[in-house]
Amino acid sequence: MTLTADIRSDLPSAPASGATSPQAGFDQARKIVLKIGSSLLFDARRKEANRAWLAALAEDIADLRHEGREIIIVSSGAVALGRARIQTDPRKLADKQAAAAVGQSLLMKAWEEALAPHDLMAGQILLTRDDTERRRRWLNARATAQALLAHGIIPVVNENDTVTTEEIRYGDNDRLAARTAQLVQADLLVLLSDVDGLYTADPRRDPDAKHLSVVERLTPEILAMGTGANSDAGVGTGGMATKLAAVQIAGSAGCATLIASGLSRHPIKAVRDGARSTLFHASSTPLAAWKQWIAGSVDPAGSLTLDDGAVRALRAGKSLLPSGVVKLSGRFEKGDSVRLVDLNGSRLGVGLINYPHDDVARIKGQHSDDIEKLIGYRGPSVVVHRNDLVLEP
Repeated sequence: MTLTADIRSDLPSAPASGATSPQAGFDQARKIVLKIGSSLLFDARRKEANRAWLAALAEDIADLRHEGREIIIVSSGAVALGRARIQTDPRKLADKQAAAAVGQSLLMKAWEEALAPHDLMAGQILLTRDDTERRRRWLNARATAQALLAHGIIPVVNENDTVTTEEIRYGDNDRLAARTAQLVQADLLVLLSDVDGLYTADPRRDPDAKHLSVVERLTPEILAMGTGANSDAGVGTGGMATKLAAVQIAGSAGCATLIASGLSRHPIKAVRDGARSTLFHASSTPLAAWKQWIAGSVDPAGSLTLDDGAVRALRAGKSLLPSGVVKLSGRFEKGDSVRLVDLNGSRLGVGLINYPHDDVARIKGQHSDDIEKLIGYRGPSVVVHRNDLVLEP
C-alpha cells in the first residue's frame, strides 16, 4: 500500500494544529483533554481501581501542569467500579444506572487519591448528550469547566450514566472526549487505550503493516482503516472506528488528536519520550473554529446598538461591557447570538450574549460593578466576551 501525501512519519517539530510529530503536538499544546478507558483504570483481577497505574499517570499530569498546561480528564470506570461492589444484571438499564451511581463516587475517590500527592484537586463534571448538543446547557457546562480551570482544579468528566438511556447516550467515551475538547476549546485530545495508534493494516496479521505517526487529513483512505483491519482494536465500547469519529469531531473544532497506548505506566511521558503513537492534525485553531461557528451557524435572536467608545474597544480586541450598550431589540436568552450595530445602524458583527434580554435592559449603559445590584445576582462583567465575538471586516 502506498501512503498518500497526507501521511507523514518522522519529521521535525511544529505547532499542535500542524505538528510534524506526536512529541511536538504535546509540546505545543496549552490545553489538553486526556481520555482514559475503563480497561486502563479498572483492575479486573482485584475488582478495584488500578491505583498504581493512576499514581504514575498523575505524575505525568503533574509534570504537564508544572509546565503551565491546563488538563481536563475524561474518565470511564464508574460502571465497572460499581459492579464490583453490588450485584447487577448487565442486561438491565436500571441496574447499570445503579452501578454507575455507586461507582461514580469510587471513581472520583480514585482520582482524588492519585492527584493529592501533587497538590492537585479534581472536580467532577457529569454530562449527558443534551449538555453538549443544546446551546444553553452547553454554555453552562463550558462555564463550569472554565471556572474549575481558573481555580487550578482538574475537571474529571464522565457521562452521567445514572440518568442516561440508550437513546440519549454518547455511545462511547471517545465521542464524549471529543465533545469535551470542543467544549473547552482544547488544543490536543489524547485518547489512551490498548492501541498505540493507527496502522495501514492489522499488525497482528500483516507483517507489512505500517504504523502512521502523523495524519494530516482524514481522507476516505484513512477512515476506511477504522472500519477495516483496525476495527477491533480498542477497549470498552469503542474501537478504532469510534476513535476516528472522535478525531473528526475534535478536528472540526480545531483540536488535534493523539491516539496512544496507555498500557505502560507513565503513558504521557512515554509518548513525549518517543513511544509510538499517532497524531491527527486539526484543520484550524480552536478559537478560529469556534468563531467560524458563531459567524456562520447561529441565527441572531436580537441586536445591540453600541456607542462609539464600545465600537472602538471591540475593534481593539476587547470585550463588550454593559456601559457601551445604548439600545437593544428582539428577545434573546443567555447564550443566544445577537447582532452588534453602531449608532448609525451599521452592522459590526455577531456575538453570544451572557445575559437574557430583560437583564441586559437593566444593565445597559451601567458600570460592570453595578451588575449584581441591578439584576440581583453576580454574573460576568462583560455582556459579550471577546472570544465569543466575531467582527465583520
